[in-house]
Amino acid sequence: MPTLNRRGTLASLLTGLAAAVASRAAARQASAPLADPTEVLPLWPGDAPGGAKVTAAETLVDRTVAGGLRDRAVSHIRKPTLTVFRPAKPNGAAVMLAPGGSYERVVMDKEGFEMARWLSDRGYTAFVLLYRLPGDGWASGPDVALQDAQRAVRLIRARAGAMGFDPARVAIMGFSAGGHVAASLTTRFDAKVYDRIDAADDLSARPDLSALIYPVITMRPDKVHMGSRNQLLGANPTEAAIAAYSPESGVTAAVPPVFQLHAADDKTVPVENSLLMFAALRAQAIPTELHVFEEGGHGFGLRGVVGKPVAAWPALFETFAKRHGV
Repeated sequence: MPTLNRRGTLASLLTGLAAAVASRAAARQASAPLADPTEVLPLWPGDAPGGAKVTAAETLVDRTVAGGLRDRAVSHIRKPTLTVFRPAKPNGAAVMLAPGGSYERVVMDKEGFEMARWLSDRGYTAFVLLYRLPGDGWASGPDVALQDAQRAVRLIRARAGAMGFDPARVAIMGFSAGGHVAASLTTRFDAKVYDRIDAADDLSARPDLSALIYPVITMRPDKVHMGSRNQLLGANPTEAAIAAYSPESGVTAAVPPVFQLHAADDKTVPVENSLLMFAALRAQAIPTELHVFEEGGHGFGLRGVVGKPVAAWPALFETFAKRHGV
């Protein structure tokens, strides 16, 4: 019988446990879709800012395949919101989730509600952000999702006392294009992208920790996810716009600790996006951790990891978050 060293044994146990948890969660959702939370917070009082030229109607598309896990996406968002997942036993921290969707839609179940339930089961108060999209004609253009992300973090902090978590323990997690939203917030949390609305806007939008999951990062043509860039900046962006909306170019010493995850075989968003961000974070001595798995592809979330080493990623995130006080 082959022998394993202590590190190998622990890694095997961690991977096996994570795979078992993911498998049980997938089976539970496949057999009976869970009810959506009823606590949904609007980000803005009245209409969202800058919508005078927005005409598209908000649309929910159910893409669920018969017998499969629930899969819904929202496009042309007019009313950005935070959907709240309250834990039975709060641990004093909160996580805001920004699902992906190529900046054309927001994928709510796979990269939002499923991960929010996983987090709330572990004591985190979780919030799923439904953010506006840059191709819909908003006056703020490529900053529209950042407007929503900044506002959302401020609202979360404003409600921390009532909801039972520490306003200094607020993390964000973004997937794919939502990873670009999260990375933009991580590096541009103090950019003035909208006018003050109320007292919540006097609070900081800086997250205390950031998790970027197979994220879109760079807008530079050799490594970019072109669909996201076209939606964000148009077909022929200037060099100045490319630099301004590539978060790896905006890393400063003020950036919080960052956890990153990617699969080497991701054919949608090249792994170089995470490598570029990791190098930029290291150059500024930001506490950071990058996990690159051999296989996993793109968009796996929790449901696409069963039976693979990448199934360990949620536990790796939780360990990193706790080590950095979240």
